[in-house]
Amino acid sequence: MATTTATAKETKTILLVDDEQTLIEALNYNLSKEGYRVICAMDGMQALDLARANNPDLIILDLMLPRLDGLEVCRTLRKEMTTPILILSAKDTEVDTVLGLELGADDYMVKPFRLRELLARVKAQLRRYEMPRTSAEPPHDRAPFGRIVVDRDSRKVFRDENEVVLTLKEYDLLDYMLTNVGKVMPRDVLLAKVWGYDYAGDSRTVDVHIRWLREKVEEDPANPQHIKTVRGIGYRLES
Repeated sequence: MATTTATAKETKTILLVDDEQTLIEALNYNLSKEGYRVICAMDGMQALDLARANNPDLIILDLMLPRLDGLEVCRTLRKEMTTPILILSAKDTEVDTVLGLELGADDYMVKPFRLRELLARVKAQLRRYEMPRTSAEPPHDRAPFGRIVVDRDSRKVFRDENEVVLTLKEYDLLDYMLTNVGKVMPRDVLLAKVWGYDYAGDSRTVDVHIRWLREKVEEDPANPQHIKTVRGIGYRLES
């Protein structure tokens, strides 16, 4: 059964999905103490129903769930909404991590985890979508490169006037690179600026999101003309 806990300071809604009752209770308590409204689901089908009904600001999702596994939940939700998804799983292989990110997750944490780190990542995910534009951004609101136009006012991307649907993290990554066109962006810089925290040296999430972004904005993702790889360092956006 879904449970909801809220405090007087609540500002954001978090959907917490896990089939471990003890973990659900502990995270529900600690997230609520931080001022979040927490909605809990203990299986994949319930998670989809609650996500659609509540439009949460963040989803914390376990992979090993009854009725519908977490990867399928992630795949389905990413097709329907751009809500940031933080995967929380006991599966710790590189294949599991990359697969989760490729299906649309914005972050991936392995159990067991430190509560302080989880809370920091939650805040970082939510903060990314509240930050105002910095003065480093170009003064115009429609930033074109090639056949792609980024409309910063609406946070939408178009190719030949047809909208290209990006996840929130994909948009943030592209938008940050647009503010630094022609500059080499090391992976650790992208992690700090786009994800908002130290990612403990794991650059796979950057590579996965870059690959995903290329598939959406490049005419030939296998031979990218705009998002270039700088071997051993990171990436560069060319106009």
